[in-house]
Amino acid sequence: MNDLIKEKITIDIVSDVVCPWCYVGKKRLESALNELGNPADVEINWHPFQLDPTIPDEGLDRKKYFIKKFGDPGRIQQMSEHLTQVGKQAGIDFRMDAISTAINTLPLHKLLHVAGQEGFQPEAEEMLFKAYFTDGKDLRDEAVLTELFSPYGWDLEKIVSILADDAIGSAVRQEITHYQSLGVSGVPFFILNNKYGISGAQPAEVFVQALGTVRDEMLQAVQGEVCGPEGC
Repeated sequence: MNDLIKEKITIDIVSDVVCPWCYVGKKRLESALNELGNPADVEINWHPFQLDPTIPDEGLDRKKYFIKKFGDPGRIQQMSEHLTQVGKQAGIDFRMDAISTAINTLPLHKLLHVAGQEGFQPEAEEMLFKAYFTDGKDLRDEAVLTELFSPYGWDLEKIVSILADDAIGSAVRQEITHYQSLGVSGVPFFILNNKYGISGAQPAEVFVQALGTVRDEMLQAVQGEVCGPEGC
């Protein structure tokens, strides 16, 4: 990005932890940023979304849940195979068969909310995506969550405290409602500089083009009348 641009480009990502296309979208955005030289003048903020807030706290058998949701087991298998192939291209090792339970993600969003306050939300997002989609971790298990968050200094007591905090849950729900009120009905959804919306896990080149447009607009905004060697 041009050194003349002092203001950061903001990218707001609305996402759910159990959304495989959110994981793909994350990787494709990262690929675009790498192509642009991984500019330091980009600020990424993550925001919660729940694909199915009706799932009970104890979770549901994932195979039965998917059959009820999508009907045809053959279609579900095709979806899984397609995701696995797309994942390989994006650098993700999707292991859909290792996922046994469809979970309610509100508790995870509560943890991510606090991770954001403590400055490591992007790392926590990647950690939870990988734990769910590649490692087949049971993200309902407080012991598993403690193990995952321990590198950031969190212990079981802190995990339990966050999960039991109704105020954090309320804040997460309000944020979800806010983005739904803006028209976000599916994820991933990317918002650049509060102006441009990108729906879905678009190819990296779409992100490159969009970021280039935003960059050019910001550069034009800081250019004014100047004097040069040949006069003013």
